[in-house]
Amino acid sequence: MKFNATLRSVQGTSASRRLRNAGRVPAIVYGGPEAPINIELDHNEIYHALRKEEFHASILDMDLEGKSQKVLLRAVQWHPFKQLVLHVDFQRVDASHIIHTKVPLHFINGDASPAVKLGGALISQVMNELEISCLPGNLPQFIEVDLGKMIAGEIVHLADITLPKGVTFVAHGGDTNPALAVAMVKGGASAEGEAAAE
Repeated sequence: MKFNATLRSVQGTSASRRLRNAGRVPAIVYGGPEAPINIELDHNEIYHALRKEEFHASILDMDLEGKSQKVLLRAVQWHPFKQLVLHVDFQRVDASHIIHTKVPLHFINGDASPAVKLGGALISQVMNELEISCLPGNLPQFIEVDLGKMIAGEIVHLADITLPKGVTFVAHGGDTNPALAVAMVKGGASAEGEAAAE
């Protein structure tokens, strides 16, 4: 995905407020051997881009005044109650360096699984994104989790799915095999399912 940016010469709270009033969004690009640079973006363009899932989990082409740079979205600051983007952070990407980022999980075939059709269970998605490590060229836009064979009371763990080539999971808190989904039996989960849900 591509987006346009221009260099931002003025900084500070009042300058940022003037930018936002003019339909622009202050942003920053950092990382790599180069110094961080302050940029500005068109609000409507970046607002609609941020609504697309792939913008959050893809290597992006930033057109900065005619020069293209590969970047990764790192943080977005939104207005507390208005649909306004206040600030965006991007990180430069080097094709030869491993990156750490989060990608969404896409759960499929849950409604057709034995857990739902035969067991009358409800499938609860314990996680909706996964933190991964990979080279930029191997970054998936999402990771698919097939729930088609799930049975009532079963738990789908990370070890039950196949990660894309060159992609590894980044564990937190020592959990190297987290639960991704639980088939909760009507009237309450199994003891194991309740533990996983907690």
